[in-house]
Amino acid sequence: MAPDAGAGRASRRSDPFAPVTSEQMQVGDGHDLYVESVGREGGIPAVFLHGGPGSGCQPDHRRLFDPERFHAVLFDQRGCGRSRPKGSRDNNTTAHLIADMEKIRERFGFARWMVVGGSWGATLALAYTQAHPERVSGLVLRATFLGTSAELDGAFLHTLPRFYPGLYEDFLGVLPADERAEPLAAYYRRILDPDAAVHAAAARAWHDTERALSEHAPKRTRLDPPSLHASGALPSTPFMEAHYFANDCFMRPNQLMDNAGLLAGIPGIMVQGRYDLLCPPATSHALAARWPGSEVRVFDGAGHILYDPGIRDAVMRAIADMASAI
Repeated sequence: MAPDAGAGRASRRSDPFAPVTSEQMQVGDGHDLYVESVGREGGIPAVFLHGGPGSGCQPDHRRLFDPERFHAVLFDQRGCGRSRPKGSRDNNTTAHLIADMEKIRERFGFARWMVVGGSWGATLALAYTQAHPERVSGLVLRATFLGTSAELDGAFLHTLPRFYPGLYEDFLGVLPADERAEPLAAYYRRILDPDAAVHAAAARAWHDTERALSEHAPKRTRLDPPSLHASGALPSTPFMEAHYFANDCFMRPNQLMDNAGLLAGIPGIMVQGRYDLLCPPATSHALAARWPGSEVRVFDGAGHILYDPGIRDAVMRAIADMASAI
């Protein structure tokens, strides 16, 4: 399906951040991706990568890019958001997503583009850049995550009981006693089990625990057992996360750090919340030590999410600064 540019021009008269184009783009393997662009043709090419894995792009993400300066592309990754089939994990790996990005770049005729992403979006940004360094003009990352099991163990098995011991007890309590020795593997198995009687409570518990770790000042720091077993819609991200995390994000162990030398010559800015319990500052600093030309910007009073105090503005400044640099 061709991009709907006419509707984009009409809507931009009232909203400068409205999409210029939008389409369902066929990328193969039975997947159609929702792809939109904002800004102006001829602007600085950029692409935004959402997190999760499993979430999707939101209207506010368009506002990270100055519409007079950029021609930015946003898309929902395979199985995510408005892409179809929704929730599909078939033919859905990091390599597939990298190949999709290349199809999108070619679709827009960009020789190179700035790559922007946070959390899992930062993981994918780094994996793509290491696969196609000649196609990347610069990187802006938030909450750098390298997609390793050590990071996930650190967040859920070490940081969680240290900061929220009651929540950790709740998190373990969702599992039968004989599955608690390796709780993350048990959660992945349960979430990916096709039986709703098995996966529903695990998916809700994972989602709520991860949310508490994501926010600098979470509203809830305990699980609500009755709500875990309630009927109704389930959050989508735990299923895609379990698919990726159970498979080491479809990368070799420590792949992104070991291949950091491939980033040489590509400028990068990493925006980091001081109190990010999921993706702590140590990861960004360790990567920066192997990535000449990169910079880490740490912000106090903030945790993991884009909307913690100061982080969204910091990402916008980093994007603008990177545009000036390139």
